[in-house]
Amino acid sequence: MSMNQETLLAGRKVSKKPNWFKFDVRAYTMIGALLAIWVLFSLLHERFLTPTNLSNLFLQMSVTSILAIGMVLVIVAGQIDLSIGSLVGLTGGIAAILNVWYEWNTIPVIIATLLIGAAIGFIQGWIIAYRAVPAFIVTLGGMLMFRGILFGTTGSVTIAPLSPSMKSIGQSYTGDIIGWIFGILALAAAGYFILRKRAARAKVGFEVEPLAVSLVRMAVIGVLVIGFVYLMNSYKGIPVPFVMVIVLALVFTFISRNTVFGRQVYAIGGNPEAARLSGINIKRRILLVFVLCNTLAAVAALVLTARLNAATMSSGQNYELDAIAACVIGGTSLMGGTGTIVGAVIGALVMASLDNGMSLMNLESFWQYIVKGGILVLAVYVDIYTRQKKKT
Repeated sequence: MSMNQETLLAGRKVSKKPNWFKFDVRAYTMIGALLAIWVLFSLLHERFLTPTNLSNLFLQMSVTSILAIGMVLVIVAGQIDLSIGSLVGLTGGIAAILNVWYEWNTIPVIIATLLIGAAIGFIQGWIIAYRAVPAFIVTLGGMLMFRGILFGTTGSVTIAPLSPSMKSIGQSYTGDIIGWIFGILALAAAGYFILRKRAARAKVGFEVEPLAVSLVRMAVIGVLVIGFVYLMNSYKGIPVPFVMVIVLALVFTFISRNTVFGRQVYAIGGNPEAARLSGINIKRRILLVFVLCNTLAAVAALVLTARLNAATMSSGQNYELDAIAACVIGGTSLMGGTGTIVGAVIGALVMASLDNGMSLMNLESFWQYIVKGGILVLAVYVDIYTRQKKKT
């Protein structure tokens, strides 16, 4: 047998039929853990899987999810932000002051709060990117300063109650009809992106998955969406904060996957030196990452303040740790360069499910810290283990 024939046979042996149902260990492990948590708490407490409790669960996870969406970009870029919890407290306090003390209408309050969040993100990002001060130090200082400014600005008093329109940001629900419209739009979007991906692969000559596989994917998504909308409508409807989470997750997923900016952020976190040599403006990208993260912290502040109908001195305390934990549990690597928005949202759902379930069982609060801390350490261990395994 000639050398060319041997090479051809070897190539045939190596080439495998594509596996259209790729097994992502981290993703399936995370989803499996979430299902296991839900099954466990449903067996331990009959109220866990009721529409009322699940609606509260999705409402509770909204703030952490919004923070985690912004934190993913920061961590993927190889940075960290320890200030977002205190920033939630500060911007929420400013929103309440404007709405309660100065009687501003809801729209101006929202605009002012978002602008303040973006401005703080610009300042922190500029110091980190253009003055080369480590993000850990800058955001740690911000965490302390923002909390102190909150105490000084509000006089350490709770500011309440908010106006009805302001309060509706965190406490309102979609009606049944709007819920079903939202579900139909979600199904249409899922079908569009699946078929668009097929068409894009076929256009460039790549192998396309069988149509039956695509239909199965759409069917699974359809069952999940219809079941979710039906469940939420059986209580009060879909919580508006959770709708905001879905919209933000879709927008930032598109940004991270389908834009030059998103690809460059992943490149910076994966290999900063290679990113620099390829002509990426690293400083500008890091600056923009912190602007986006802190703007989302202001969005989370509006939701939290509206849900509580008050701005308190403890608002946002330790939320930065919950956001980081949600990202890591969702598959974001603290080494940078790896992570997804969807994974972070599922990680936030895992965290909220643990809090909700243990609260229903009337467990002492220290158990929540122990369990969440243990899961965080386990998630980081799995990340490091899988990275080492890939190298070998």
